[in-house]
Amino acid sequence: MNKTFPIVGIAIAAAIIIGVVGFMAIPNNSDNSMDSDRVTTAEKPMASDTVTEKPTETLTVDEPESETAESMDAKVIDEPIEIETAEETMAVDVTPRQNQVLTIYSGRAETLVGPIIAQFEQDTGIKTQVRYGDTAAMALAIMEEGQNSPADVYFAQDAGALGALAKEGRLLALSPSILEKVDSDYRSSTDEWVGISGRARVVNYNVNLVDQSELPDSIWGFLDPKWKGKIGWAPSNGSFQSFVTALRVLEGEDRAKEWLVGIMENDPVVFSGNAPIVEAIGRGEIHVGFVNNYYMHNIKAKNPSLPVANHYTSGDAGSMINIAGAGVVDTTKNKALAERFIQYMLEEKAQTYFATTTYEYPLVAGVDVTGSQTPITEIVKPQIDLNDLDDLQGTLELLKVIRAL
Repeated sequence: MNKTFPIVGIAIAAAIIIGVVGFMAIPNNSDNSMDSDRVTTAEKPMASDTVTEKPTETLTVDEPESETAESMDAKVIDEPIEIETAEETMAVDVTPRQNQVLTIYSGRAETLVGPIIAQFEQDTGIKTQVRYGDTAAMALAIMEEGQNSPADVYFAQDAGALGALAKEGRLLALSPSILEKVDSDYRSSTDEWVGISGRARVVNYNVNLVDQSELPDSIWGFLDPKWKGKIGWAPSNGSFQSFVTALRVLEGEDRAKEWLVGIMENDPVVFSGNAPIVEAIGRGEIHVGFVNNYYMHNIKAKNPSLPVANHYTSGDAGSMINIAGAGVVDTTKNKALAERFIQYMLEEKAQTYFATTTYEYPLVAGVDVTGSQTPITEIVKPQIDLNDLDDLQGTLELLKVIRAL
């Protein structure tokens, strides 16, 4: 007893010391408190009037109505998630906690990406808070908020807005394991953003009013007076503005202005976006319109008899393939969590969603387009570097000069 008592005493003392050191080493849950602050900040009014905000839990289009915020909370798991880091796949402690939220600024419409973001939450246990708005407005909000921005991920409608943020140093370099999933034509040349899905510019036309043989192979053919009063366009739409930026890059400022003025002389009908253009073509109110490839497929999924078809011009801005893409904002407090979101969007489930639900082009090998979509490899696209589409401001000024905006 006299010999063992000191040993037991020493063991007890050592345990106390280890316990104290261990307690001091436990994080004070600052990530949680930080995220809580960030959620509160995220609820402040945005600079842009165009911004709307809804919690992702309400977007579960295909989920049971009982999928409430509370039930989403109940899904939050306490097990570490397998995260693929820059060089290899390894377990990273990004355990989502009750108050840990990934904040996404989305320039993509809620109707298009809300369901797949809800699926991301369900599959990973990572909660999100999404701000929806115009792509340019979301980029501007991040710039205006500076280092106080709560944004972790910027999910953009086009490469131009991503390039504009990267140019301002507001996006972090992505891990090679993410970048390498996508062809170099559809990602940043300096690694700050990556394409999630492809979106081709097309000309939609009413098949009952226009014979396909009448359609020109170039956007310049629509300056012909025979199209007067028959064209629809959406100058305030982000996709259209990227198309104009591409036209400026490909053919120069003067030629871009010449084309825009020429179309205006044909009295185009102005719409707020692509979907209204397609619907108006279907009703025969206009004959043709400049849109993206997938709007027609989305609308025809509900109305197969819609007399509208896609027409691709050849090798000019009218057949440009832009991307919807994402980047990690430099103000994120958890890059691994933000990259997990982008990685998920490039996995087979999400890529299949874009191919079959929104009818965009998947950008990861192994996932094909569906239905009557023209394969991306068959589109005669212009030779343009999407990284050069970052001068959105120059496009907006040009559209204002010609009074299109």
